[in-house]
Amino acid sequence: MQFTLPQFIEHETKIIGSLTFKQCGFIGAAAGVCLILYFSIGKTNFFLFVILSIFIFGLALALAFLKIGGKELPTVLKNFLQFNLGSKIYIWKKNETPITVFKKAEIKKEVKGKEPFLRIGEKSQLKKIRTEIEIKTK
Repeated sequence: MQFTLPQFIEHETKIIGSLTFKQCGFIGAAAGVCLILYFSIGKTNFFLFVILSIFIFGLALALAFLKIGGKELPTVLKNFLQFNLGSKIYIWKKNETPITVFKKAEIKKEVKGKEPFLRIGEKSQLKKIRTEIEIKTK
């Protein structure tokens, strides 16, 4: 019995509970910044400290858990910055291959007695077919 194996599985190792190393890093960095903010401005202006802490933790949670189109937010932001700050000049380089044109006489000389693979008609039948289709559909 054959089993199909899933391919392209991206699985990150869980470090603490269900958090990966990156998620722990984002949340830990936010906690560290909030701790520094508490000791610098938290004792004098507690309301400003609370607002900044909520903003910083919200940003850390978005970076850790938010996915846009199946991709994590840091990846989306990195791609966004690379696209906007990168070069947008695309240069097309033409290949320098010579163009060969065969005439009917040259094709007949190459075949010499053999029946050609491609039969060339005198006039196109597309116009005739188009009118037949138009007449039948009306």
